[in-house]
Amino acid sequence: MSDDFTVTTEYRPEYKKKSIRSFVIRSGRMTESQAKAFDSYWKSVGLSLFDGQIDPVNLFGRDAPLVIEIGFGMGDSLVDMAASDPASDYIGVEVHPPGVGRLINRVGTEGLTNLKTYMADANDVLEDCIADGSLARVQLYFPDPWHKKKHHKRRIVQPEFVAQLVRKLAPGGKIHMATDWQNYAEHMLEVLSANPDISNDSASDDYVEKPAWRPHTKFEARGERLGHGVWDLLFSKK
Repeated sequence: MSDDFTVTTEYRPEYKKKSIRSFVIRSGRMTESQAKAFDSYWKSVGLSLFDGQIDPVNLFGRDAPLVIEIGFGMGDSLVDMAASDPASDYIGVEVHPPGVGRLINRVGTEGLTNLKTYMADANDVLEDCIADGSLARVQLYFPDPWHKKKHHKRRIVQPEFVAQLVRKLAPGGKIHMATDWQNYAEHMLEVLSANPDISNDSASDDYVEKPAWRPHTKFEARGERLGHGVWDLLFSKK
């Protein structure tokens, strides 16, 4: 790792003091390739919270649909998605350095030009870096379910969070969520349905079949082996 770059998750200090976090940064050593990726590719793939609001046209060099994924984990499904959809531009947001390292290593070695990432809190990124009305789709796949009732307040899907997502969507833009916890799926459905500015794409006003753009993830396959169901929710901005 070079002396002029430190792998640090970014936060807006005033937000950090008042917010209930929806995640825990778990310990985990980066592999050698993940660590080297920050030296080799961060300058071209990484984005900083403190650079302020982005201009997607300048950032990607073109005018294209912009998709943001919050909490991409190790990043493989997001890289696969961007690689299979070169007509769209993607931004990933993740707080865990090993996952970010893996993503930027793949982006760099595979030569992708339509995917960049923040290593920062999603609420900060949305508030400071993403213009209102600029997103074609927001993706939130398999977030921490905080399954104990006393921890439900830590779930990222809350009315204020959904209202923030809706502001960032262009008219007709999509919010796509997926979870393998039925209780969380029901919570997501309740919160999304309560927002008057979006409508459910489900004909039965609940869940949809997995859209073609969402890859089948290793996490999802593990859940299926354990007998978990998967619930996809898709809402559109009116």
